Amino acid sequence: MAAMRTLHTAPASFIVPPAPHLVSPTPTPRGALPAKAPPAAAATIQSHARPPLSPRVGRRRPCARAASSGAGAVVASLEDAKRDVLIALSQIIDPDFGTDIVSCGFIKDLEISETLEEVSFRVELTTPACPVKDMFEEKANEVVAALPWVKKVNVTMSAQPAQPVYAGDLPEGLKKISNIIAVSSCKGGVGKSTVAVNLAYTLAGMGARVGIFDADVFGPSLPNMVSPVNRLLVVNPESKSILPTEYLGVKLVSFGFAGQGRAIMRGPMVSGVINQLLTTTDWGELDYLVIDMPPGTGDIHLTLCQVAPLTAAVIVTTPQKLAFIDVAKGVRMFSKLKVPCVAVVENMCYFDADEKRYYPFGKGSGAQVVQQFGIPNLFDLPIRPTLSSSGDTGIPEVVADPQGDVSKIFQNLGVCVVQQCAKIRQQVSTAVSYDRSIRAIRVKVPDSDEEFFLHPATVRRNDRSAQSDEWTGEQKVQYGDVPEDIEPEEIRPMGNYAVSITWPDGFSQIAPYDQLDMLERLVDVPLPATAAVASS
Repeated sequence: MAAMRTLHTAPASFIVPPAPHLVSPTPTPRGALPAKAPPAAAATIQSHARPPLSPRVGRRRPCARAASSGAGAVVASLEDAKRDVLIALSQIIDPDFGTDIVSCGFIKDLEISETLEEVSFRVELTTPACPVKDMFEEKANEVVAALPWVKKVNVTMSAQPAQPVYAGDLPEGLKKISNIIAVSSCKGGVGKSTVAVNLAYTLAGMGARVGIFDADVFGPSLPNMVSPVNRLLVVNPESKSILPTEYLGVKLVSFGFAGQGRAIMRGPMVSGVINQLLTTTDWGELDYLVIDMPPGTGDIHLTLCQVAPLTAAVIVTTPQKLAFIDVAKGVRMFSKLKVPCVAVVENMCYFDADEKRYYPFGKGSGAQVVQQFGIPNLFDLPIRPTLSSSGDTGIPEVVADPQGDVSKIFQNLGVCVVQQCAKIRQQVSTAVSYDRSIRAIRVKVPDSDEEFFLHPATVRRNDRSAQSDEWTGEQKVQYGDVPEDIEPEEIRPMGNYAVSITWPDGFSQIAPYDQLDMLERLVDVPLPATAAVASS
């Protein structure tokens, strides 16, 4: 019996007919065959994003006849051949973004042989843990090989380099981490550490580079849940950075590995220790850093949320009403800090016996969190002796029994986290952009369907940090100081709540989404002629 409850519809099919905007309206060149029609069973969902133009080619090549056994299949030029390949690949839809992989920018290094018979390209995904990467590879081979002039297809799969989507000055140790996931509950004893460790090793099993940070100084659990050979953290004498220990390829940092046992110290000292352990560790390149949060909503939590650009949070609860009350406090904390909660895990939910399912602690706590706060995914973990004992043996359950029922639940949780993080990064990276063709700043805040446009000068004049001197009250920027034709040089995300806008005078403005939403908007804006630029 499946233990996951998903509150959203299943992803769409991976294959659709070519998007209309990729098909040239001009007649087919003489001697060239039309693109092969997609299978009849293909889905009819179309991509709404504008794709990049086909790669530009310097000179046209003479017609070359394909060596296939078809009735004289020919392609007019290298430029036409690349166009055919991109049209074919545009049939493949990313189920998370709802856009074809050409428009998503996944196709890299497209090359076609001199004889116009062999096609090579690379599919660069957002994460090596992409749950549909094998499907992408299979479909890419299939649709390109279906072109009548193609004899051989070489597809290489890769992933984007690990880097945060956010701008700003990050600590050196966090500059090569793509996603930081907080596993939190605000109540002790509900299984946060169990979920955090098993989630981390699930992501590693999916092909990602993963680290675990145990943020509980008073009661670190990580040393008991894993069995690294080296159980002490080491400091690099040259860089003064902390070198994490490792177990089965996952990097580990915990106060329990510092040789100090459990800490006895006051709050400000604890925040300092957490800050030092997290930011001075040489994590290297990571796709996911899983943070096992301590109970509560105090100094440590605020420190972590301020220092680390959290991508998302996973909430852990148990069926009891008391657990729901504490968990609700944590969800509200993340909401105020603009950290999206992407999943709820209800631990110790049920057990099966005599071909029946029993709920000894009641039902509904996890569902109540989902319904009250709009969190999209709910996962139920059973009461299993093996899951409990794995925290004492030093071998995570997903490692000890990778094909078991519990591992399948964590596999579904891992897929959910990967998909949600990819969506969040895509939404954040495109939330605010500048379109030079219409000289307007386009705003589409994450989790909102509304899109609006702002005049650049209006945004610059309403920068709160530049309104007045904090000591004298003197206005820093006067209305006339900002020219009407000012244009931003760069727009970059700043967490899940704001963007950093760099202006020609060198000033870097922090513009929260809430502030942009209150500004005077442009009306009757013409449709953009080109894709938005200046957002990165």
